[in-house]
Amino acid sequence: MSVAELKKRCFVSVPYLRLKQELEQIIELCLQPEIGLEGTVLYDESEADFAAVAHRLRRAGLRCTLHAPFFELYPGSLDPYIRRLSCYKLQKAFDLIGVFEPLSIVCHLGFEANKHGYKKQEWLQNSLAAWRHFLATAEAHKTPMMLENTYELSPEPLQEVLSTLDSPFARFCLDVGHVMAFAKSRWQEWLPAMSPWLGQLHLHDNSGELDLHLGLGEGIFDFKNFFGHLQAEELRPLVTLEAHHPGGIDTGLRYMERLGFMPAPLP
Repeated sequence: MSVAELKKRCFVSVPYLRLKQELEQIIELCLQPEIGLEGTVLYDESEADFAAVAHRLRRAGLRCTLHAPFFELYPGSLDPYIRRLSCYKLQKAFDLIGVFEPLSIVCHLGFEANKHGYKKQEWLQNSLAAWRHFLATAEAHKTPMMLENTYELSPEPLQEVLSTLDSPFARFCLDVGHVMAFAKSRWQEWLPAMSPWLGQLHLHDNSGELDLHLGLGEGIFDFKNFFGHLQAEELRPLVTLEAHHPGGIDTGLRYMERLGFMPAPLP
């Protein structure tokens, strides 16, 4: 086991513009990106721009995943105009599956109990209609669509959506930092409940108060027992490191090496 081998089995979160600007350095470091499509890049970049980056990654033998935009997007919104604009932007991300050939595309479910809980069934029906639409694209490309927890306080909304979608290409991305910072709960409540759909992990650390996106071992998350549970249950999700500060990715890789956690080889 080594950091070099871990790099072959993990992805690292990289915003698209940073990837484009630092592409040769990222390739030299053998980092496989989870490409963040936030901001205006989906409007500003042409398909040829995206294709050039995708071609260079493939030529270097690096795989990737995509992270669809999520800021201020509500595909299950109770407002039809907000819902339409949210789905318009998300569709632009799904249109890039054929360009990048990612191993997954991660999307935020977007349920917030303080906003949507008063009309949950209406939110659920709107949300299901949107995700069914995007799932058709994911299934056509045989690319799993991973729905990630963010502000959800419990697994229940994700369970409802994923069980209703009922597709091997509709899966769950467990973000452990969001569980601590936003749900204020423990991974032991989330992982068993969501294991039937588990397809990906977003790994980063924090103090349990703010979504700091620290490197693994720099906060209070119980990675030792978490990794032990994954191995004991033979769960083999994709793994993305999401540290957002300089050195955080290297810290995370070395921490995984020390704990002896090795993700499964990429398919």
